[in-house]
Amino acid sequence: MAKNILICDDAAFMRMMIKDILTKNGYNIAGEAENGKIAVDKYAETKPDLVMMDITMPEMDGIQALKKIKETDPGATVIMCSAMGQQAMVIESIQSGAKDFIVKPFQADRVLEAVKKVLG
Repeated sequence: MAKNILICDDAAFMRMMIKDILTKNGYNIAGEAENGKIAVDKYAETKPDLVMMDITMPEMDGIQALKKIKETDPGATVIMCSAMGQQAMVIESIQSGAKDFIVKPFQADRVLEAVKKVLG
């Protein structure tokens, strides 16, 4: 059965890029969120197998959203996405429970490698 993935990024073209990579490789998109607050709500609604979470977003950033999701579901699987030069945030997100992180701009093989690694 195909795994369901929630995509959270404030940039529509980034969500589209990730969605394109994942759907072409047999994954279902459980939903999309343009900020951390919506991501937390969508997570509760859709209970995806994986969340692809941007770190820098309006209203609630990805790290805050990650912590909220982990509070409600300690078993949540989240991969953080960040631009270059956000090393401290990447470390904080891993300490907060993220399973992996990928750096923008995305390379399809790196996205798929991270997804396969965390979903097994």
